[in-house]
Amino acid sequence: MAENGNLKIGFLGPTGTWAEEALIAATAVSADETQPIPSVYDVIAAVAAGEVSQGIVPMENAIEGSVSATLDVLAFEVENVHIVREIVHPIRHRLIAGNRLPLDQIEKLLSHPHAHAQCRRFIREKLPQAEIVAANSTAEAVRLVSLSDRKWAAIGSSLAAKSYGCMIIEDDIEDYAGNQTRFVMLSTTPAPQDLETGYKTSIVCTIAHDQPGSLLQILQEFAHRYVNLTKIESRPSKKGLGDYVFFIDVEGRKDDEQVAAAIKCLECKLARVKMLGSYPVG
Repeated sequence: MAENGNLKIGFLGPTGTWAEEALIAATAVSADETQPIPSVYDVIAAVAAGEVSQGIVPMENAIEGSVSATLDVLAFEVENVHIVREIVHPIRHRLIAGNRLPLDQIEKLLSHPHAHAQCRRFIREKLPQAEIVAANSTAEAVRLVSLSDRKWAAIGSSLAAKSYGCMIIEDDIEDYAGNQTRFVMLSTTPAPQDLETGYKTSIVCTIAHDQPGSLLQILQEFAHRYVNLTKIESRPSKKGLGDYVFFIDVEGRKDDEQVAAAIKCLECKLARVKMLGSYPVG
């Protein structure tokens, strides 16, 4: 599975994260072909530097929306990294502790902020007394709980509970059924465009000046050509309040006639159009 010689596939670590679980579920990768990396930024940076053959990071969650850390690094901090595949994975959060604990005795609840946010109702109703503590990942939260003899618990995956010898106290504690996260595989080599499957193309658009109709100009290029948008989202440009860039996903390959024509016109009109990738859909 790993490409570029003996280099491994990096994932947001440590062992037991949803990123690792999604990678294992969607590929034939073995544990000795993977490498846990402590943050989203570090995973993407390792791909860009050629330290891993590919990397997998979370892009978007069905409950909490986009993962801003992933969007920002891809848009502003790397130039030679491409999305080559997306993996959509079901997220079933577990309440995990080192030993069986009554819910009303849990003092701290550790997890990644996105996981806390996806379980707001459960936390509010079942754990009102618990202090909410942020961790770099759900697996890191479970690892920390496994090392403590305090009455702590974590939100994480069954893989994390197994990896760190912990106990699942409650299953399926997310607020909404059908919770899923979209992960993306990253590489310095673009995805092949000849696979017999559906494709998605992701770009970032930067306008030169904020003026009436700026967003409409972007959307019209796709609408006139009947190119379907699957996502559009604004993010701060980091240049000042009120200045934004637009992340856009469209159906189709980057070389499809209508998609290519729309992007070419945008490149003429806008300050910058950055191609994030054209890749098989999940």
